[in-house]
Amino acid sequence: MSLSLTLACLWAVLANLLAMLPSRDNHWRAAYALIVAGIPILGFVTFQHGPVAGLLVMAAGISILRWPVVHLSRWLRERSGVE
Repeated sequence: MSLSLTLACLWAVLANLLAMLPSRDNHWRAAYALIVAGIPILGFVTFQHGPVAGLLVMAAGISILRWPVVHLSRWLRERSGVE
């Protein structure tokens, strides 16, 4: 397995371990840290394996970090005025 896919798998394991820990802020700090760490890993996977693998890794990341994506989509919907 390549380095980029290994890092993506380690990121997913870390995300699941962080989700098991108790948190006072509903894991938002951990989510921000995972987003900051995940974007370069996603770019690295896309660079090494192409856009299809990048989209698959991005879909896996979105399934793990679904609440930030839900809040972002709600915020964008409110800003655009679409109901």
